[in-house]
Amino acid sequence: MDFAKVTIEVRKQSGKGGARKVRGAGKVPGVLYGRKAEPVPVVFDEKTLLKSLDKEKRRNTVFSLTLEGGGSSEAITAMIRDAQVHPLTRRIVHVDFLRIDPDQEVHVTVPLALTGKAVGVTDGGNLHQSLHGIPVAAKPAAIPSRIEIDVSALKIGDALHVSDLTLAPGLRVLLDPKEALASVVAPKAEKVEVEAAPVEGAVPAEGAAAGEGAAAGTAGEAGATAGAAAAGGKAGAKKEGGDKKGK
Repeated sequence: MDFAKVTIEVRKQSGKGGARKVRGAGKVPGVLYGRKAEPVPVVFDEKTLLKSLDKEKRRNTVFSLTLEGGGSSEAITAMIRDAQVHPLTRRIVHVDFLRIDPDQEVHVTVPLALTGKAVGVTDGGNLHQSLHGIPVAAKPAAIPSRIEIDVSALKIGDALHVSDLTLAPGLRVLLDPKEALASVVAPKAEKVEVEAAPVEGAVPAEGAAAGEGAAAGTAGEAGATAGAAAAGGKAGAKKEGGDKKGK
């Protein structure tokens, strides 16, 4: 399999000052790591790198690098280990390349794509995707652009797991086979709170309303008793006064 071809050069000036000079000249600084070799400061053309990226694999693109410097060149198979992008201009400011062996597995994360329309969704359920990326191990030439799984047969309450994936030869998923990938769940019931409106002419229920009526009756009786006592007291006082006058 042919990999993306990019030429990189050994960077003579290292450090922040050297990186600024490289960017000032319209190039991008980087470092080449891996395979127990000493890190090599490099420089490359940003446009060439971007054009060489696989449109689907993107960061999982495998490169056939030509490292030039000191009057010699070296062919290196590598991938992008890390890339720094300017937050405003979105231009690449630094890239770390990782040397790899074309005959040995590498670990990468591949996008997971759901295909088809689940039966449960037609019945009113909601499709939930648990994972959007799948960590896998594969030789560089066997890295897929994405992994697809058909959700058409999913009913409400059903789920698909890692064990349901159909993988190409030479591809291993680095997840538990029981790990859920997608499921169809029942729609959440809407909670509707209804406040009971007062009904005209309704009989008060036992409890608080009846208690209030009883309390009102008790208060009325107490008031009547107090009034009667007061009236009786006044009548007694008048009678006693009349007796004294008669004497």
